[in-house]
Amino acid sequence: MEAPAPVTDPRFSLVIPAYNEESYLPRLLDTVDRAREQYDGGADAIEVIVADNVSTDQTALIAKERGSRVVTVEKRTIGSARNGGARAARGEIVAFIDADSQIHPETFNEIDRVLAGGRVIGGTTGIRFERRSLGLSCTYAMLVVMGVLLRGIRTFRDLNVDAGVMFCRRRDFEEIGGYSESVLWAEDVKILLDLRWLGWKRRQRLMRGTKAKAVFSTRKFDEYGDWHYFTMPLPLIWNTLRRRPDMARRYWYERR
Repeated sequence: MEAPAPVTDPRFSLVIPAYNEESYLPRLLDTVDRAREQYDGGADAIEVIVADNVSTDQTALIAKERGSRVVTVEKRTIGSARNGGARAARGEIVAFIDADSQIHPETFNEIDRVLAGGRVIGGTTGIRFERRSLGLSCTYAMLVVMGVLLRGIRTFRDLNVDAGVMFCRRRDFEEIGGYSESVLWAEDVKILLDLRWLGWKRRQRLMRGTKAKAVFSTRKFDEYGDWHYFTMPLPLIWNTLRRRPDMARRYWYERR
């Protein structure tokens, strides 16, 4: 009798945090399937984990039907959902993308290229908006300026913080403790700064942007208006300082 082939761990674990994403998740998974097909290491080298944040719609069912592993995460913060998916990950590299986004067909090949040689600790693929407007352009510029002012960095390029698919080696993700579960917003910025600090100690750098940019969903802008970010940050900060999470939770959870 022939011995069974050894079970090997995947190269990548792509984690998708999701709460009531039945309308957007299939679109994302279509792009993930294309990227897996184009990965030089083979589609089986990439596992897809949907971290279901106790959805009340068909999110979990859709994920299972599409072949994704589904992990249920009870605690409703975005950091908790991301960490819950990461705890189930078996890949050498963990990557994270929001359920309403879309990824580039060359995503996994590009991440492999960036991490080859060990000079980069991790980073983000970068983004492009799914549509354009003056309000969206001004919003992005405002967030750049805020990042510079809040961190005292000379230029945004020095900060090396961006969006899209966030990626790093799983051992490094575990070393920095993953995403913060105590913050209700900007957890994606904090983890990049934590990675940047770990990389600085090792003489590794953080990658901002690649040749495989993700498509950033503008659904919040469609709902609240293209200029709503100009009035939102100060109330968010004020409510956080007063330990009142209701505004952040309404923004990210209750309106879906």
